[in-house]
Amino acid sequence: MNKFIYMFEEGNREMRHIVGGKGANLAEMTKIGLPVPPGFTVSTDACKNYYEEGRTLSLHVKEELFTSLQQLEQKTGKKLGSVQNPLFVSVRSGAVFSMPGMMDTVLNLGMNDETVIGMGDLTGNPRFAYDSYRRFIQMFADVVLGVDGYFFERELERYREDKGYKTDPEMQTEDWKIMIDIFKGLVEEHAGKEFPTDPHEQLLLSIEAVFDSWNNERANIYRRLHHIPHDLGTAVNIQSMVFGNMGEDSGTGVAFTRNPSTGEAKLYGEYLINAQGEDVVAGIRTPQPISTMQQAMPEVFAQFSETCKRLEEHYGDMQDIEFTVERGQLYLLQTRNGKRTAPASIKIAVDMVEENVLTKEEALLRVDPDQLHQLLHRRIDEGFKREVLVQGLPASPGAATGKIVFDADDADRLVKEGEKVILIRPETTPDDIHGIIAAEAVVTSRGGMTSHAAVVARGMGKACICGCEGMKIDMQKKTITMGETTLSYLDTITIDGTTGEVLAGEVPMVEPELSNEFQLLLTWADAHRRMKVRANADNPEDAGKARGFGAEGIGLCRTEHMFMDAARVPIVREMILAETMNERKEALRKLLPMQQEDFTGIFKEMGDLPVTIRLLDPPLHEFLPDKEELLIEVTKLEMHDPYGEKTKEKQQLLRKVRELDEFNPMLGHRGCRLGMTHPEIYEMQAKAIFYAASSLKLSGQSVSPEIMIPLVGHVNELKAMRRVVVDAAAAAAEETGVNIEYTVGTMIEVPRAALTADKIAAEADFFSFGTNDLTQTTFGYSRDDAEGKFLQRYVDDDILEANPFVKLDQEGVGRLVHMGVSLGREAKPGLKAGICGEHGGEPSSIAFCENESLDYVSCSPFRVPVARLAAAQAAIKKAQTPLSV
Repeated sequence: MNKFIYMFEEGNREMRHIVGGKGANLAEMTKIGLPVPPGFTVSTDACKNYYEEGRTLSLHVKEELFTSLQQLEQKTGKKLGSVQNPLFVSVRSGAVFSMPGMMDTVLNLGMNDETVIGMGDLTGNPRFAYDSYRRFIQMFADVVLGVDGYFFERELERYREDKGYKTDPEMQTEDWKIMIDIFKGLVEEHAGKEFPTDPHEQLLLSIEAVFDSWNNERANIYRRLHHIPHDLGTAVNIQSMVFGNMGEDSGTGVAFTRNPSTGEAKLYGEYLINAQGEDVVAGIRTPQPISTMQQAMPEVFAQFSETCKRLEEHYGDMQDIEFTVERGQLYLLQTRNGKRTAPASIKIAVDMVEENVLTKEEALLRVDPDQLHQLLHRRIDEGFKREVLVQGLPASPGAATGKIVFDADDADRLVKEGEKVILIRPETTPDDIHGIIAAEAVVTSRGGMTSHAAVVARGMGKACICGCEGMKIDMQKKTITMGETTLSYLDTITIDGTTGEVLAGEVPMVEPELSNEFQLLLTWADAHRRMKVRANADNPEDAGKARGFGAEGIGLCRTEHMFMDAARVPIVREMILAETMNERKEALRKLLPMQQEDFTGIFKEMGDLPVTIRLLDPPLHEFLPDKEELLIEVTKLEMHDPYGEKTKEKQQLLRKVRELDEFNPMLGHRGCRLGMTHPEIYEMQAKAIFYAASSLKLSGQSVSPEIMIPLVGHVNELKAMRRVVVDAAAAAAEETGVNIEYTVGTMIEVPRAALTADKIAAEADFFSFGTNDLTQTTFGYSRDDAEGKFLQRYVDDDILEANPFVKLDQEGVGRLVHMGVSLGREAKPGLKAGICGEHGGEPSSIAFCENESLDYVSCSPFRVPVARLAAAQAAIKKAQTPLSV
């Protein structure tokens, strides 16, 4: 029979899939002798069983639960529900992968009208006991009974005002007794039943509530954002309570062993004296920096500092620690690998190599490639004279500009309408997750550096300011006062999460610079990766950026982007509208030097690195005006001047647009099909490439052009188009007297090409998998229509694991890539193969490419550093994976 519950002493950090990350770390800390309040973990298997049983705790789980509870009572010498020596416990979620704030917690469980008296007698502090009781009612009602915490806070605020109190610590024992009666009444009013007083019933209901919270909306959104599987379930940790609100010698806090924003090797965090843990993470009170604890509690601080050092050495990583001090005694409630910004992640990894804590391979695996985007964003121009409206705590670095919104739903809606917004709240809660995701940045008036807003924003790489107490929000008027300035809903502001400053309007930004640690880490990555990393670039400027980020060539140069230049569109249309071959060739003659100039600039930027140039891919109608708009224009002209020259010109244009119009352009007259019917276009482009290469070679520069024929589905298409390129190369060599070494390959982007790759390889020097179009043709999805109409619903409803245009569909599209590479190399050993779709910059897709032994990936210039690191990680993991027999 399955075991569902484990005492902390029975677990270890290798059991995270069974007891969750929090339970595994509590077990590990218990094992190595750290001061952890005793407890046990209800496993993820019990959560899965709960759902299998129709959201009911099975008899077997209940039996194990009460057996484990008895063991905890024996260990502590206390009993749940006892008046003489009451046991109180916390009930906390603990998923396999950290999901801070996404699921539910209940503290002080076991309190009722009798046990509160026992607690008051034992502690000699009845005020503390009744304060703890009212906290329990409020939290239990919110988490378990579904009564919004707002009702309790409203009544508490009214009572304080009536009494003239400014803060909760001014409330006395009799005040809390009155509030408890009020709170019980609120439960009856809003939940329709009395508050449960039986501690065992409280425990069962709380565990069920935590299991239910695994599937709440915010947890589902968080898992989708961080690609966490939905079927893992959560564990529940039942732990003996320790109290940080027992007086001035007690407290609670959250700390990191290093600064999670900068990576500095110095304790970083906050604590509150005479408070419970939720007060810190919920942002209800603004806490003190951890450094001040050295004066307030010197002995505890010394013990805590030593414990932090020990934990970091044990786990080999920066730790995020929750702790409580009860009457001068330190207790650890949780440790986990701390979430950090990209700069901090890199600095910590590099520093730990220099401290001999990590090897270079381990350091490379510690940095999340997706986080590197944070380093490639803009910051406020240092030359700009700042007029600061208000300043708060710099909770997450970076700068952002957007329109003010006060509500997560508004943020989500407006961003979908194309606006950029900054979400401003008194404090955020886990229910605001969708608004935080949508917003450019987050600002809160309350809370500290470890509040919910700060932790979530840092994890997403978004700028964030917390504890901005000089900011007053008027939700009724939808205005906000910052210092002396009052702004309204949808006014524009800029925030600097690095300094905590808020500025009015939009301000100038500058491009980012890569730190020395970042450059060093990428150097290590380059030494460990096998695959080359190229960039997709269509002009010299992008090519220069790509090379600056370490690109080893261009994997995709889209020539149609050159044709769309405003100065060239008239000549392109002249070519399209030509009635005779001579007219078309005349237009192509004008375009050739323009194309040559484009290629010369790109070749200059890339030096002797390979440059893969894709010949014209889109259908010709994309270079013509919109049919509907043109029809309206022609109709107006025919009404006012039916026989005028302009009318005739527009009528001719409309006829051509109708002639070229297609029912399904994605599968229509485009790619090599266009070259087959109009080989003169491909001939012009090929000559422009060779003329550019020849001129540079004569000046002493080596060039390495790779000419790619798009959308090949049959070997005969490639054979014909290859002949066009070969003939153009010969003609150019004869004219210039310069022979250029080049290769001709194809973009594999339709299933038939992958299925017949052995035949196509006979005519190809390389394969480049265009995974964007290959995904479209494999799924039968038009990307624009799918993403706009149903694809997100598919992801939300778990029809698809992820958007296949973002994350490569390895099961379907990946199988075609595997087949294409295998067949191609069987026919032509050593055939070079890579991918140039957007998947070339996505880490899991890069890992797939490593496992398929592709030669390179190609991505946008700004994703090159991401791809360099991800390719190194993929190579390291592949080397560490034992070969299957």
